[in-house]
Amino acid sequence: MSSRTRAEQADQRRAELLEATRKVVLEKGLAHTRIADIAKSINVSGGLIHYHFATKDELIVAMLKATLDIESARLGELAGGPGTAVERLDRVLRYYIPESRSDQSWLLWIDAWNTALREPAVNAIMLELETAWLEALAQVLSSGAEAGEFTCEDPAGSAERIDAMLDGLIIRYTLHPNVLTRGRLLTHARTAAAQEAGIAVTAFS
Repeated sequence: MSSRTRAEQADQRRAELLEATRKVVLEKGLAHTRIADIAKSINVSGGLIHYHFATKDELIVAMLKATLDIESARLGELAGGPGTAVERLDRVLRYYIPESRSDQSWLLWIDAWNTALREPAVNAIMLELETAWLEALAQVLSSGAEAGEFTCEDPAGSAERIDAMLDGLIIRYTLHPNVLTRGRLLTHARTAAAQEAGIAVTAFS
């Protein structure tokens, strides 16, 4: 067996462990997830997990980083994809907003925010995630202004305001879906984005 084949098998095993970790974390939460829980979920030994990841913290961080990489790549595609600036901005907004209150990505990141208060490695990932969202929003706002579609003198500042508002509303939506619906959340997002871009909200229709 070639070393490359062994390396590929190791990568596949790591990917399986990261996916299993993500599922267990979504069920139990970051603080209550144990290596034993992850091992049991896919019927492997704890020793096998420790062969690939020295500690639980290392495994958790790797799982969060893998999730971040996937979402960042998708954001780049949406922000730099085809269509008008309004269409691209709407795609980014729709991707930002959870599909439902049980959206796995948002449940994971809300949990990670709490952990980030005490874990520097998780804090660094959350900063990287936030930066990716801000850059995607600023990119679309900036390109729209350059194309004459938007009137936005400070794309970075506008991105920060949109991002902060959405974070707060999404937490409210996740915790209290009967108080704030996804449709109303999207309306708020479009209204705020339209104001920052200097366009009518009807441009999103």
